[in-house]
Amino acid sequence: MKRIIYIICAISALAACTSGKEVSWQDKSLPAEVRAADLLSKLSFEEKASLVRYDSPGVERLGIPPYNWWNEALHGVARNGSATVFPQPIGIAASFDVPLTEQVFTVVSDEGRVKNRLARETGVAGWYQGLTFWTPNINIFRDPRWGRGMETYGEDPYLTGQMGMAVVRGLQGDPDAPVLKAHACAKHLAVHSGLEANRHRFNAEVSERDLRETYLPAFKDLVTKAGVNEVMTAYNRFRGVPCTASKYLVQEILRGEWGYKGLVVSDCWAISDFYEPGRHDYSATAAAAAAAAVANGVDVECGSSFHAIPEAYEQGLLKEEDLDRNLLRALTARFRLGEIDGESPWDSLDESIIESPEHLQLSLEMARESIVLLKNDGVLPLEPGTCFALLGPNADDAEMQWGNYNPVPKSTVTLLQALKAINPELLYDPACALAEGLPGQPELNEKALLAKLEGIETIVFAGGISPRIEGEEMPVTIPGFSGGDRTDIELPAVQRRLLQSLKEAGKKVILVNFSGGAIGLEPEQESCSAILQAWYPGQEGGTAITDVLFGKVNPSGKLPVTFYKNVGQLPDVEDYNVEGHTYRYFRGEPLYPFGYGLSYTAFEYGEPKIKGKKLEVPLTNNGKIDGDEVVQLYVRRTDDPEGPVKTLRGFQRVSVPAGGTVKVSFRLTPETFLWWDGADMTPLSGEYELMVGSSSADSRLQTLRYKF
Repeated sequence: MKRIIYIICAISALAACTSGKEVSWQDKSLPAEVRAADLLSKLSFEEKASLVRYDSPGVERLGIPPYNWWNEALHGVARNGSATVFPQPIGIAASFDVPLTEQVFTVVSDEGRVKNRLARETGVAGWYQGLTFWTPNINIFRDPRWGRGMETYGEDPYLTGQMGMAVVRGLQGDPDAPVLKAHACAKHLAVHSGLEANRHRFNAEVSERDLRETYLPAFKDLVTKAGVNEVMTAYNRFRGVPCTASKYLVQEILRGEWGYKGLVVSDCWAISDFYEPGRHDYSATAAAAAAAAVANGVDVECGSSFHAIPEAYEQGLLKEEDLDRNLLRALTARFRLGEIDGESPWDSLDESIIESPEHLQLSLEMARESIVLLKNDGVLPLEPGTCFALLGPNADDAEMQWGNYNPVPKSTVTLLQALKAINPELLYDPACALAEGLPGQPELNEKALLAKLEGIETIVFAGGISPRIEGEEMPVTIPGFSGGDRTDIELPAVQRRLLQSLKEAGKKVILVNFSGGAIGLEPEQESCSAILQAWYPGQEGGTAITDVLFGKVNPSGKLPVTFYKNVGQLPDVEDYNVEGHTYRYFRGEPLYPFGYGLSYTAFEYGEPKIKGKKLEVPLTNNGKIDGDEVVQLYVRRTDDPEGPVKTLRGFQRVSVPAGGTVKVSFRLTPETFLWWDGADMTPLSGEYELMVGSSSADSRLQTLRYKF
């Protein structure tokens, strides 16, 4: 028995001695680590090798059940029948609502536990039925052309960390409970933000400052503060080494500096990228690749390369003690989840909670908070009885609203359905294709359409794009889109032409834009009277948008990404240097800045003041309706011209009644002044500017000097 096993077995023996019990992995009263060590000592090498695969086959002779580690819960329990569909994460990020996000993922883990119990009752919990959810995606949405950016919480490290930690708390539950509710998984470590087309061969080269200041902070938050139980490595190389084999990322930073004790899992078939032709060219064979990953502390592989572990061992490429070390962590996790024992405190949850009225109401609440009002010339909110028509290719598309990595719900309220419920006689026409080159799309006939709209002054146009044409590795090649990514950020040309024609015909156009990221809406600033950013809003999205259109809900979402004017404002999409990317290092003038979002009421910020270790600012609602505002705190170091223009270090979502004033307070802690010191991010003494207001735009911020 190798040294690590000796140590743990010694601890086990001591525990057994003091309790008067013989050590046995079947003894449920023993700690998970003790049980795992005993079970490990009873396994053959081949059995050990099989148990570090994502589709672990189990050990029949010992009564160990099979387990499939692969499950998804990006914004609802995915790929396993019906479940509540919440807005896509980029929309959740737009809420800037940490407590509500935690509630959402508490519901997700409740539904996940029910689905796991139902699967166990019918036999074995298989693919997409386990308790280990490979979410959240906390990569930085560095460039709007990246197709998977919609899975993230935006472009800011602080916001991403705050929202990501809420996801972890909601999914995993009480970290000190005897049985853990589920696993969350922070992915993808590291420096991974597209493109989809080259992720299996791309080498990300970034400065140490960019790594520590932008790409790693959210991972550090989830590991050191939220106690995430899994971390997934990325497909790409980092400084010439595949991330899954990177000793610097996995051993030195993750496990060394941050003290991470949880599981490391590979992205799916990322290890095969080590040796498959035309990819990383890092290993000669599957056996060599498997050995490199095991040695680097990868505990579970999603893929098939770990089938070569026995071959690697026979060739002397792999040490059994490395495999034992990794498997011990995996077995401990299974005992902690109650998975091997097949029982949990959540077994009493009834199947009726899945898509229950309470869960649908929570999805609706999050969808309402996610909607961002980008422009309003006074046309919104619509008055009851307003005569309007509904146009656009996204008006009645339920699947678009689900986003990606989604459940398939029993019901979805599209925008058409929600508006029809108000006005059964509503004139609706899809009007045009979503984008040029897509089969089965309606052709635009402007003359006929305008004739149909005669006498109707107001148009709600449901446009934008769709997960059908942006997302993870997609076989899509049409103008503006390639392989799941975008090559341009403007609206598809056919939609843009139609919006301009409606404007020229004297119509007041309300654009409801559905997309997973920023769209270059510069011409639409002229052709549209109002613009709502709806993201991919989940199964209750149609109701949420309708509530905002008619003023039942006052919009309160804020942009978690910069909306650039056009693609010409962006650096090369393969340039991972942060300079020029995101509001923190973009030195131009965007169309809509990070943190931006309008309201139907008028908020006024009073004079901010520093009192001791607090920054306080009064916020008044000068309008006639109640509203929610997201108050944002940014920091800039005055003697660092190469640093970020400003960086978010606090936000609070507050409700202010009409005519009322609330005092918003931010605690100034050492973490408020985390800054690059030449080697790492640390609380750095010196002169700072503290900026507080309603968005990242200088014109919306009030500034104070502060010496830390």
